[in-house]
Amino acid sequence: MEPDHYRFWPPGLPHEMALPETSLYGNLAATAARYPEKTAVNYYDTPLSYARFRQEVDALAGFLQQRAGVKRGDRVLLFMQNSPQFMIAFYAILRADAMVVPVNPMNLTEELRHYVSDSDATVTITGQELLGLVRPLLEDGLRHIIVAAYSDYQTEPTDLKIPEVVAAPRLPLHEPGVTQWLDALAENLRPGVQLAGPDDLCVMPYTSGTTGKPKGCIHTHRTVMSTTVAGGAWVDMQPDSVILCSMPLFHVTGMQCSMNQPIYFGGTIVLMTRWDRDTAGALIQRHKIEGWTNIATMAIDFLSNPNLASYDISSMKHIGGGGAAMPEAVAQRLHDLTGLTYIEGYGLSETIAPTHINPPQRAKKQCLGIPICATESLVVNPDTLTVLGVRETGEIVSRGPQIFLGYWKKPEATAASFIEIDGKSFFRTGDLGYRDEDGYFFIVDRLKRMINASGYKVWPAEVEAMLYHHADVREACVIGTQDARRGETVKAVVVLKEASRGKVAADDIIAWSRNKMAAYKVPRVIEFVEALPKSATGKVQWRLLQEAENKKIST
Repeated sequence: MEPDHYRFWPPGLPHEMALPETSLYGNLAATAARYPEKTAVNYYDTPLSYARFRQEVDALAGFLQQRAGVKRGDRVLLFMQNSPQFMIAFYAILRADAMVVPVNPMNLTEELRHYVSDSDATVTITGQELLGLVRPLLEDGLRHIIVAAYSDYQTEPTDLKIPEVVAAPRLPLHEPGVTQWLDALAENLRPGVQLAGPDDLCVMPYTSGTTGKPKGCIHTHRTVMSTTVAGGAWVDMQPDSVILCSMPLFHVTGMQCSMNQPIYFGGTIVLMTRWDRDTAGALIQRHKIEGWTNIATMAIDFLSNPNLASYDISSMKHIGGGGAAMPEAVAQRLHDLTGLTYIEGYGLSETIAPTHINPPQRAKKQCLGIPICATESLVVNPDTLTVLGVRETGEIVSRGPQIFLGYWKKPEATAASFIEIDGKSFFRTGDLGYRDEDGYFFIVDRLKRMINASGYKVWPAEVEAMLYHHADVREACVIGTQDARRGETVKAVVVLKEASRGKVAADDIIAWSRNKMAAYKVPRVIEFVEALPKSATGKVQWRLLQEAENKKIST
């Protein structure tokens, strides 16, 4: 019997797809051979062809092997902002038969120390603005640093707003253990015969983690290839596709949807180092961008731009993302402006991006979508692990070709993340949700985020989605706070729209909420702020707000 969601499968897409039995680098090699003069990356109006992309990848791979001593299976830290060099370095590490360890460029030295020591990396590739953070580790694990200046790849005249970090000129560097990017390329060393195959180490993103230090998620070329091929095919990516890349490339969504997928299909990547809504509008208009994967907070900012009407964004054929549910009111505004439905998907570092995506021809709102090619998902009771039925809320578990092999050097954590059901191994996502009668999956919240108000379970994501319907609310984050009678109660941290600031009171929000949601879900406390804390990927950092609230209560 076929799964319920097969009825809504994207037309023409097979339920399982044959994957290339090669390393991920093979995708770049094939595309560069097919389309050598095609623009691979457009960086603030400076193009980079596929032929040059591959040539520089090979030269850097040769340097890594012959000068930096990188060997098959070694881990190499990639600590850099969005740039052509990030992409070149990513593929060069793979061409050198090594494993990419992508690191959030917002990390500081002590945090980097954990990544270096945990992964046993001895080489890092970084941006020159981050060198000061990496340099101290030359005495503690690292032996070689390759340093790039983003301005070396933005050389054509442009009227676009260039971030300062991109415009900054290359700085002179003459110190032991440090090599300038262009000097490494200038040696033009040839890499050895590639040894890495589909089951070699490929990428190890680190989870942010709810407790303890971040854990490395082990992915092979095979697991990464699965969402590269299936994810791009799901949205009908083609060789002529032009993709806007505004998501950070160190993050698995940006890495897969905005880099690895278009490189596999031969598309053009229009790249942004820093998010700026006016620059995004100008790029969409100028390059007739068709596809844009983002995060809900980015789309909200883009659609709230008072200058949005001045940009022609009619070339857009696909817009979607994940990380947080797209508020229905914002999704409706997008549809009113463009006729497009925001296509939501779902995935984790452990799944190298999507396990679920909405079918483009039949998307549901505030929905994770359906399991993609060769993927099976269930909902289980998180305590008994019993499989639950339609519309019963439990923990989402998944199996498929994209599931990681485990956590680096953490066998106990790995074992705890998998369960066996009917002889099959499923990964425990830690997310609570349910599936409907059509086989679509919906998230309720993180397993650890539930608020217990007088015995009633309140899921912050549900309350947040309702608050976005308020005409004066631009953004909202819901956390738990102490209450003498209820034990715990609901607090909303709210960013008002600019025109509403100073005119709307907390009592107004509370009164509105009472008319929109069950009494136990209504925020009893409202705090107005100028902005919500966000990660480099644009996700609202609810944990920071919750921790600050807990600290406030304890003092």
